[in-house]
Amino acid sequence: MIGPLDRLLGKPKTSHGAAAVVTGAGSGIGAAFAVELARRGGAVVCSDIDEARAQATAASIADQGAKATAVRCDVSQIDDVSALAEQAQSWLGGPPTLVINNAGVGAGGAAIGDVPLDDWAWTLGINLWGPIHGCHVFAPILRDAGPTSSGHGPRGIINVASAAAFGAAPGMAAYNVSKAGVLSLSETLAAELSGTGIRVTVLCPTFVKTNILESGRITQESTELATKLMRWTGLSAEKVARTCLDAHDRGELYCMPQLDAKFGWGVKRIAPHTYTRVTGLVSRANMH
Repeated sequence: MIGPLDRLLGKPKTSHGAAAVVTGAGSGIGAAFAVELARRGGAVVCSDIDEARAQATAASIADQGAKATAVRCDVSQIDDVSALAEQAQSWLGGPPTLVINNAGVGAGGAAIGDVPLDDWAWTLGINLWGPIHGCHVFAPILRDAGPTSSGHGPRGIINVASAAAFGAAPGMAAYNVSKAGVLSLSETLAAELSGTGIRVTVLCPTFVKTNILESGRITQESTELATKLMRWTGLSAEKVARTCLDAHDRGELYCMPQLDAKFGWGVKRIAPHTYTRVTGLVSRANMH
């Protein structure tokens, strides 16, 4: 719920007391988002392609005395996402106030031309078409719903991308392209929703300690390297979720929760040619 100080300062918080929908809520960042939103007084629709995992997240929230329900949804399928919206509105008793398009998979380890086209289709189907479907279905719902009722903050959409959206690391083309698309989608959506009161944030972390490597299509060599980097430099999913929700509450379009993501973003914009060349050299060195 919005506190008196928030009202006084004119800064209502989207993440507090939210009627929320989270995709990919069965594990990792999605589960962390769902739990944190519940902790902030929200009611959460936990969606995942693995219904058992979604139910586990919802149950853990219910055990804490908060409200949550589980819905199976394959975000790569528009009919599933449309059904998710219908079920969410029925359970929430109206339009959601916050939608988090989080569901995603990992892919990498081969160069362009060697990556099977099936892997391209699978990765883009979930990582890019998932958020596209989510925005296509939910943006009009949030826009048409207008201002939230008393006690709620403004409405919002969070899309989970990655520092890979601008990092362009070799051997990760399908993943990079999918996340670059989510970044552009979010920027465009923010421009289109400007003046409506609907906030848009795109999350671009580097390494996060999740199970994404277990369900991805990643070569053994790349998996071993990513596991080491995740262990050495990765933030917890809980920290990333909290940081992103706080950034969203402040109305920030970009959330880069780690210093290396912020540094890479800045260097890429200032010296793109140098950044790309160094990225290639560093990546090859790490693979040998």
